[in-house]
Amino acid sequence: MRMTNKIMRNNSAYNINQNKILRDKLTNQMTSQSKIVRPSDDPVVAIRALRLRSNVTTVTQYNDRNAKDADQWLSLTADAMNTVDEVLNGLYKQVNISADKYETADDLRIIMSQIKQLTAEFYSCANVDYAGRFVFSGFRTDLPVTFTEEDMKAMKEHPVSYNIDQKFGFQDISRVNYTEYDTAKNIDVGTFPTPPAGIDDENSYEQTVTNSTMYRFRISYNDLDSLGTEMTDENGNTVSAGRKLTFTMPDGTVVTAEAQTDANGAVQKDADGNPMVSTTAVDAAGNPVVPAPQVMEFADQEAAYKAIADGTCTGIAYIPTSGEMVFSKDFYDKNFNEAAFNASSTGFQVNYDKSSWKNGDINPVHYFKCVETKNMAAPGETPDLRKTAYNTQRDEGRNQDIYYDVGYNQQIQVNTRADEIFTHDVQRDLDDFQYYLKQLEDVEAVIADLEKKQEDWPEDSVEYKDLALRLKGANKALAYIREDIHTKFENQITKYKKYMDDSRVAMTDNATRGSRLDLISTRLTNQKLTFKELQQDNEGIDITEVAVELTASELTYNAALMATGKIMQTNLMNFI
Repeated sequence: MRMTNKIMRNNSAYNINQNKILRDKLTNQMTSQSKIVRPSDDPVVAIRALRLRSNVTTVTQYNDRNAKDADQWLSLTADAMNTVDEVLNGLYKQVNISADKYETADDLRIIMSQIKQLTAEFYSCANVDYAGRFVFSGFRTDLPVTFTEEDMKAMKEHPVSYNIDQKFGFQDISRVNYTEYDTAKNIDVGTFPTPPAGIDDENSYEQTVTNSTMYRFRISYNDLDSLGTEMTDENGNTVSAGRKLTFTMPDGTVVTAEAQTDANGAVQKDADGNPMVSTTAVDAAGNPVVPAPQVMEFADQEAAYKAIADGTCTGIAYIPTSGEMVFSKDFYDKNFNEAAFNASSTGFQVNYDKSSWKNGDINPVHYFKCVETKNMAAPGETPDLRKTAYNTQRDEGRNQDIYYDVGYNQQIQVNTRADEIFTHDVQRDLDDFQYYLKQLEDVEAVIADLEKKQEDWPEDSVEYKDLALRLKGANKALAYIREDIHTKFENQITKYKKYMDDSRVAMTDNATRGSRLDLISTRLTNQKLTFKELQQDNEGIDITEVAVELTASELTYNAALMATGKIMQTNLMNFI
């Protein structure tokens, strides 16, 4: 075969071009620090690179974003719960020390001011937020747990009312004592010093002082709507002269209480201004129950207790101002004993309305099945009512746990729900203390008044002796009330201990999730390093090796050019 110059030139050009391609490949590897520039360079490496890059991206999302976000959420929750624990511990210490340290209403007032401040701090912790999301609000991270000043301003423009369903168990029944000493303190100036009815040689003022024990369901809120509160429709027309109070007894009997109205639809009231209440009841099968349990409404807490104590109210005394449903021991034994609850599938349920809210009140949408009614119209305009139902498919708003994806098929709960820590009972216990403080202030004022009146009479006068007997009765009442307060303090020690235990369980759960997240984060960090090493091994180059190959390629290229140039200088004519 004859080798012509053209063949030599073509072969030389081809080989030089191949050398340039290799040199370009090595130069690109040095520049990009990668074995391949396009998938066609090495399909196997390209496929493996896509998979490893996907793994690195996923692990980076889990570790650098999700896990860190979850850790910050858990840390912020832990800080808030630590504050809650300190507050509850402060309350616990306060009542533990104060149980035997108070002497007068002034002493108790100082104690109450401290408890009040700690209680306010307890609920302020519920509104901790993380990047604009409230950490204790479940799925409704845009809603604070308690109403704020901004909410109060909004409610002034657009009033809000809630119809709330609340469930009670046997353990929710509490006892309350009422001391009655009206005979000793009520002086009829026109007949004084003639003893009032009931006081004679056999019955002294002291003997008429009684301390009665009664039972109650303490609703989660006070300042509820009176049954005499009017309701209007969307057009501002009165559709009902009063609200309804509906409750279900343990045996399934449904009782509905509403205000009585006259022919003109106006609410009828008794001499004390309380709405007169009528009740209807049906059993679990829907059959009418006759007679229906008696329900009476009282605006005054003490008047309600007195009605139960003296038998004026034989059923349930509803006190919207204090948020209580009070009943006697006889009514308790008949309807609410432990056996009745054990045989019940529903317990005791009550449906009530509340339209009066203040800063710091817990928003019911986080706790109860309820219906919000908001007047969207501007003040003075025709009402435009918008109704929104909450928690219709959930058990009192629970089951709102938020989970973060922090690994392959791994999730971790980051939130702690408000109902796990922030109980309504802390505020309601403070309300009870304030009631007892008022009782103590009243009886001390009566004693001071009787002692002052004594100064106006000589010691051997009938008036002086009558006042002395009244003082004995008032002092007996003081002893009863002080004993009730002492008992309240003792019981409160146990209650605050329980609140602390509940909060610490939530703290432990949160800390456990944090510990698990730390383990997951450590593993994710190791996975990320492993995947990056595999990615480097798959795509990366050995710089030393490539540099040597590139240098050799350059030498080869230059040598090829020199050899080709020298060969191409001769042709066939040089040999003829």
